Amino acid sequence: MKVGRDSGESGGIWIFVEQKDGKVARVSLELLGKGRILADKLHVGLTAFLIGYQVSGLANELIFYGADQVILAEAELLRDYRTEVFSEIICKQAMKEKPEIMIIGASPIGRDLAPRVAFRLGTGCTADCTDLDVDLDEKLLVSTRPAFGGNVMATIVCPDHRPQMATVRPGVMPLPQRDESRTGRVITLNPHIDEKILRVEILETAKKEDYHGKIDEAKRIVALGMGAKDTVDLVKELAEALDAEVGATRLAVEEGWMEHDFQIGQTGKTVRPDLYIACGVSGAIQHIAGMSDSKLIIAINKDPEAEIFKVADYGIVGDLGDIIPAVVEAIRRSM
Repeated sequence: MKVGRDSGESGGIWIFVEQKDGKVARVSLELLGKGRILADKLHVGLTAFLIGYQVSGLANELIFYGADQVILAEAELLRDYRTEVFSEIICKQAMKEKPEIMIIGASPIGRDLAPRVAFRLGTGCTADCTDLDVDLDEKLLVSTRPAFGGNVMATIVCPDHRPQMATVRPGVMPLPQRDESRTGRVITLNPHIDEKILRVEILETAKKEDYHGKIDEAKRIVALGMGAKDTVDLVKELAEALDAEVGATRLAVEEGWMEHDFQIGQTGKTVRPDLYIACGVSGAIQHIAGMSDSKLIIAINKDPEAEIFKVADYGIVGDLGDIIPAVVEAIRRSM
């Protein structure tokens, strides 16, 4: 079903807000910041769409982070995410209000929800974007994403169908400033949930026990590259001394040194920590695309010509087996 409109009419920009246990996902706040920029360029409103149970207290926070209005759908059946229910609520409201653009975080939930919504609304969705902009002349969303294994960047537009949709990787957009002086309105829905669509019953929710933290939210990261082949344990020891997360390049993940959840780069996560230490990382462009916005980058590599040194703030040329123990000892002495 096409959700179209005459030229000049606009339903603004919608951001789907993901939350868990009453805490807004960081990617949703990042998207509110980017959505605010795009909405200002297009001179349209920015709407945060919040679904859950006992989450009304989050509405003001979403306004503080950039939303002009919050659409709130709240019910006990909405405590946990279910594809059919969430897509039903979003699509019904989209048919009424006809948003021009809808943006969803490329989290596991977002990657499940976005294609269902796009299909029901008869539109397209550019997945796993790393940048968003607008063509002001044509009033089009311009979505950029890696293609062909990350070797090229594709720019995609959707001129004929509405809403224009995109999912965006966590970590690629900066977190906006929280502004308590902002005001907005909250639209509360009374969602009627047809039991016929309740095909999934959630029996239990279990957290992954071996997951130390979210790599895309980490303040400090120590990254494994192929040059760390013989020093993986030392690199992890350095991360522990710094209370940092351990990340990895694609090849290091393929070697089995880390799980894919910790892969950094165009085919992994995008990160922007305060401190990024690259250990034996050569600096392939696909990896650099996922970490170049880190505030402070330190590279350790025995190859003085390694590409990683071109983006590093500080570089150390030498063997990881000699350097890391000395650094760890210095850190522990200073504690």
